[in-house]
Amino acid sequence: MSEEQTVSLVDVLEEDEELEEEASAVLAGSDSDHCSYPQGYVKRQALYACSSCTPKGGEAAGVCLACSYKCHEGHDLFELYTKRNFRCDCGNRKFTDLQCKLHLEKEELNSLNKYSQNFFGVYCTCSRPYPAQQDHGITRLTCSQHLGCEVPDCVELQEMTCESCMNKSPFLWTYAAHLSVPAVQVKEEREEDESNTTLPLKEDKGEDAVEPGCKRSRQEAEPSCRLEELQAFDHKGVQSGAVFWPSGWRSKLCCCTTCKGRLSAAGLSFLLDESDTVLAYENKGKNNEQRAPGHDPLMSALDQLNHVQQLEIIHGYNDMKSELKDFLQRFAEDGKVVTPDDIRQFFEQQSRKRRRDDAGCFFPT
Repeated sequence: MSEEQTVSLVDVLEEDEELEEEASAVLAGSDSDHCSYPQGYVKRQALYACSSCTPKGGEAAGVCLACSYKCHEGHDLFELYTKRNFRCDCGNRKFTDLQCKLHLEKEELNSLNKYSQNFFGVYCTCSRPYPAQQDHGITRLTCSQHLGCEVPDCVELQEMTCESCMNKSPFLWTYAAHLSVPAVQVKEEREEDESNTTLPLKEDKGEDAVEPGCKRSRQEAEPSCRLEELQAFDHKGVQSGAVFWPSGWRSKLCCCTTCKGRLSAAGLSFLLDESDTVLAYENKGKNNEQRAPGHDPLMSALDQLNHVQQLEIIHGYNDMKSELKDFLQRFAEDGKVVTPDDIRQFFEQQSRKRRRDDAGCFFPT
């Protein structure tokens, strides 16, 4: 019989801290108190879909973080992580029996919003339902077994583009051949001695050879196009599988007039914006959380007390934390499992100790 797997309280606390950090990264970048509708089509925000209000077979709709709390409490919600350029639908025509509690005046529809199967709790090309897909996913959109390739083991990995989206904008395969991590796997049609994929942009001319078109000297009347330079050395082959991009890959895209137009026509202008990335959004959320400690109810309560009371509570908390650590340490040393009765006994002892301390205290009148 195999030993029952156990976890320590430290493991539980560390996991809880990781979950809190992840939640802060995703949610702190969005407003949890006010509907985002007045902001228009928000650059990136946390979104939810409510199956209680918009069941499958109806019209897809998404609601902001605040509305998920205030207007859809107790409903069945699908987590959509974050979406870009989206305006909150809560209470519009798609919600026949619900009115937004946070912003009453809304247009019937948000015509520029984009929807997908995700809004009905379905993910990946295999249409895996929510939340089962989370047990198999590398992302919240694609199951790992349906990426079409193996996930590269690289600490610099930042973003991923699935094969379907790559095929919608074929010029991205040219960038993938030179920028992806690792380089996209291409089924070559040439001989092995011609399969060299190290592709120089031009003859060695110093650092200018690798600079994006938008960073070249303004004195050049017609700056060269980096994409065309890459295409000139491109091998003809069949590309497949998801593409993984390293940090800073967007800054290496060509942003000449022609390429900007190409990206705009494909709806990909956001690729030229480094602040558009999920990483940038999450960092913003973490920074917002650090700058707004007033949301902590414990700290808010402490602020209402005088200095002496604050010190008493802080000292009491530190004493209890130290004693709890010593209490649990004994179980760890003896290899014993902490039971609910053990925890209850600990706090009963703390309560008795507190009563004894209070009996010997004298407070000024």
